Amino acid sequence: MTKHFLGDTAVLTRRSLSHIVRSLDTIITTALMPIAFMLLFVYVLGGAIDTGPDSGSYVNYLLPGILIITIASGISYTGFRLFLDMKSGIFERFQSMPIARSCVLWAHVLTSMVANLISVVLTVLVALIMGFRSGAGVIAWLAVAGSLALFTLALTWIAIIPGLTAKSPDGAVAFAYPLMFLPFISSAFAPTDTMPGPVRAFAEHQPVTSIVNAIRALFAQQPVGNGIWIALGWCAGILVVAYAVAIRIHRRKIS
Repeated sequence: MTKHFLGDTAVLTRRSLSHIVRSLDTIITTALMPIAFMLLFVYVLGGAIDTGPDSGSYVNYLLPGILIITIASGISYTGFRLFLDMKSGIFERFQSMPIARSCVLWAHVLTSMVANLISVVLTVLVALIMGFRSGAGVIAWLAVAGSLALFTLALTWIAIIPGLTAKSPDGAVAFAYPLMFLPFISSAFAPTDTMPGPVRAFAEHQPVTSIVNAIRALFAQQPVGNGIWIALGWCAGILVVAYAVAIRIHRRKIS
């Protein structure tokens, strides 16, 4: 059964990736907005933002939050591509074939992981050109990559839900807008202690702040403490809930 599932998922993932290869402009487009934010904040607003004496250059401080925005921007296309598959009738054709039902969703999830990896790499390359530097070792970089991969996986399963339930293409992608807005009410662009009370309370207890702080500490070779576990806990919790809801909706759709 496992071999059957993996084989079916691999075939459908190749199909989905072929669409990505034919439209690389989509990946570039999803990376352009976060890169534009990075350019704006570093070269226009960065001089007016005090991030503390130990934070280094502003692009070093900013990059973790920009990577979160890059992922949130990219996963919106997962919902859109799934919506198009739903409306094209291909799901009904897959039901008539002897394949594992959930592999259709997993193919979209894996495609999202690959597409977002490319977008994140593009963003990091631009940050390097802008002066980003990190003395982090291989283990720290792997921890950053793992955290971002888990975050991408969690958000992708959230994207599956509107992809299955939306009534229009706009509805399939609109869910991503609040996700892209969350980093602005976090420690991504400025320390939370500069914010007024209620805003600070929200910023310090939402998942983006925990993830950004953990990645920033890893890049800066600073003690991460419990921050990394809080960040991973948020990602794992979101993933479990989103996966359960998406699978339940999918089963109702194909029943």
